[in-house]
Amino acid sequence: MDKFLSSQLGAARSEVKKYIRAGRVRLGETVSPSPETRLDPAADAVYFDGERIRYQAFVYLMLNKPGGVVSATRDRQKTVLDLVPPELYREGLFPAGRLDKDTTGLMILTDDGAFAHRILSPSRHIEKAYEVTVTREVTPAERDALLSGVRLGDELLKAAALTRLDRTEPVYEIVLTQGRYHQIRRMFGSQKNPVSALRRTRMGGLVLDAALGPGECRSLTPEEVRAVEERAV
Repeated sequence: MDKFLSSQLGAARSEVKKYIRAGRVRLGETVSPSPETRLDPAADAVYFDGERIRYQAFVYLMLNKPGGVVSATRDRQKTVLDLVPPELYREGLFPAGRLDKDTTGLMILTDDGAFAHRILSPSRHIEKAYEVTVTREVTPAERDALLSGVRLGDELLKAAALTRLDRTEPVYEIVLTQGRYHQIRRMFGSQKNPVSALRRTRMGGLVLDAALGPGECRSLTPEEVRAVEERAV
């Protein structure tokens, strides 16, 4: 019981035991069951403060990552997990993939390791789309180079697509199926066209929710979780 409540409420097991002793937990008709009571999470009715807890095996969150926050579970600096509100937090959450400190936009936080492995596996080639603001317009020759691949050291870095967005500034959508370190910044840097802003807008078929402000997050729907694995090449 205490392990189940800890996983669903995002509270430490010591805190959960206090809830039980305070009479805030009910299993069926039994008030304040023992913390060691065994149960079937999918079948047994567990109530906390009068509301039934709907069992959720894993948590999947969409975060609109702001700049200045690191993609880590622990750090001396502010991390993406520090942005998760208490009602959505669960022990074991981690970022499924990383964005560097200055990159903003779509991130997925989860405690489902198998799911994270699938969407991050290089063999799956799941598309990731970004809005990139560069210093100047990309020339046709530079565009061809980015699409055919630029060799940096022993790596061949290439874009799957590059589209000019309808902005007054030189802003492009770039789509990757690779996942190399600082890939976009390095690619444009090789063309002497530095990146001034970078925002991830899509992973697979999952698009960043326009209603989420910087630093805000929400749960993904089951359909959205499945959509992440769409558009694999």
